[in-house]
Amino acid sequence: MLRVIRAMVGLFCVISSVDAADWPNWRGPSHNGISSESGWRWQWSDSPRILWSGQLGKGFASMAVCDGKVYAMGNTGGQDVIYCLDALTGKEVWLYSYPCELYDQLHEGGPCATPTVDGQRVYTLSKAGDALCLDAAAGKLIWRKNLVSEFGIKLPQWHLAGSPFIYGELVIYNAGTWGLALDKSDGSSVWQSGKEVCGYATAVVGMVGGRETLVLVGSSEVFGVEPRTGRLLWRYPWKTDWDINAADPIVANGMVFVSSGYNKGCALLKVEGDRVEPVWSNRAMRNHINSSVLWDGYIYGFDGQVGGGGMLACVEFSTGKSMWTASGMGAGSLLLADGKLIILSEQGKLVIAEASPKGFKELASAQILDGKCWTCPVLANGLLYARNAQGRIVCVDLRQ
Repeated sequence: MLRVIRAMVGLFCVISSVDAADWPNWRGPSHNGISSESGWRWQWSDSPRILWSGQLGKGFASMAVCDGKVYAMGNTGGQDVIYCLDALTGKEVWLYSYPCELYDQLHEGGPCATPTVDGQRVYTLSKAGDALCLDAAAGKLIWRKNLVSEFGIKLPQWHLAGSPFIYGELVIYNAGTWGLALDKSDGSSVWQSGKEVCGYATAVVGMVGGRETLVLVGSSEVFGVEPRTGRLLWRYPWKTDWDINAADPIVANGMVFVSSGYNKGCALLKVEGDRVEPVWSNRAMRNHINSSVLWDGYIYGFDGQVGGGGMLACVEFSTGKSMWTASGMGAGSLLLADGKLIILSEQGKLVIAEASPKGFKELASAQILDGKCWTCPVLANGLLYARNAQGRIVCVDLRQ
């Protein structure tokens, strides 16, 4: 059971001037790590208020926030648990659990894929390939498929991590060689690629080379796919040590930005037909686990490995030129809102900074978590949600 500590009295009487927005899936409604919210509090003299805190199971899945509810996952006692919490109080609305190993090789283990809310349904994925569709209001199971036993895909070394991606009537997973799509209504198979090991990133859709393209980062290649049919449009070699390609690609200006850690680096890819050529490639941005954001022509993200040596970096999108780096936050995670970077350091420090190519400028900071923090926080309706690897979750009030 989730234990909730409520720190505010009369919470429902608080008036907010935030231009609010939900965050229904990994990387937000536009799948790019950018929030449309404005008017939230990005400076403070004292630490911001913790409205509530609680305990999930172990894991690295981020949160989805929709219609006043927070959806999260964790693993405890050999069970994956899907939580639905009240967004304002942290009180449990419902939970759903099923047997799943922790899979804690060289880390704490637990689920990595973030729940995806689509209308009245929520979609989740376990490390072992358990794809679930639940009623978002009551937590009732609608359908369940195991991508390994039913479709024969091979699991990567650290198991599945990409979040479910909704495209029209499909739910698409980075599973198999270049993805797998199910009918989101009943879980029936729509298309499947090969059965080889996949990457750890989530799929994105955008215009690439004049065509709407599903872009996936596999274990050793970047793929462009026709999203409705799964037809392969193009592929580009992208081999990284240990096959760890975990950061989501960024699609912009008809091109694809891709980045990986282990000193692999990054590249901007231009596509013409089935031909792919790098506009530039270098090691200015080496996203190990978390993805970058693109804002006003510049990429902001964490360059380097988790566990030591990571730095916040800014790179020009069109040229790959390194603009600046800033240390002291490890290889954390970030999102962007109202022209500000919302950063969670690897050690649980919340940092607000200007998103500017001129240099790193911290606006405010506060320690909000301890332990290992590899999971990207979420801003929704003026409230920031963050968690650590052990499953502690906090809700920070950033309303004016």
